[in-house]
Amino acid sequence: MTAENIPRATAKRLPIYYRYLNILHDTGKQRISSTELAEAVQVDSATIRRDFSYFGALGKRGYGYDVDNLLSFFKQILNQEHLTNVALIGVGNLGHALLNFNFHKDGNVRISAAFDTDDKIVNKIEDGVPVYPIEELSHQLHDQQIKVIILTVPAQVAQSIADDAVAGGVKGILNFTPIRLQVPEDVLVQNVDLTNELQTLIYFIENFGK
Repeated sequence: MTAENIPRATAKRLPIYYRYLNILHDTGKQRISSTELAEAVQVDSATIRRDFSYFGALGKRGYGYDVDNLLSFFKQILNQEHLTNVALIGVGNLGHALLNFNFHKDGNVRISAAFDTDDKIVNKIEDGVPVYPIEELSHQLHDQQIKVIILTVPAQVAQSIADDAVAGGVKGILNFTPIRLQVPEDVLVQNVDLTNELQTLIYFIENFGK
């Protein structure tokens, strides 16, 4: 099955499976059942079996899943052996936190460039990452062949900056702004609305957590 035919919800769970399989590998565990995996990652076993079925026969009935084989398979599917450079647009409070973190636990993703308008930090190194003037966005993205950006800018400039990023060849945007960006069909946008996620959590606590 091609990636285009895999449900988005399944695709979002694959990194969760991969991270836990790494933990199992490090502890020396050789095999695991869908029930054991379900308890560990808090996804029901039927959903796990359905997710895995999109990729063919990954396990054996009565045996479960071979941890090393499964880990190797997901490493290939998630392209874990290829380093992906990402640009951070907007080095405010959230941007600084992301720079400091810089995906230390996921060695295949790295923030390699940042952009901002603040003269105090542009043309300097912040947490090991060069910060460029926002005016150089399209040019630098193109020259550095960066295809993915993290957008943490004020809402009023989000669309125009996204347009500049697309002009620079970007194909994926992790959008932390409240704006729903308008982009070409071949550009993917993943929206991260922290306020909405928090409100959803509070709703479930108040209505289902008693």
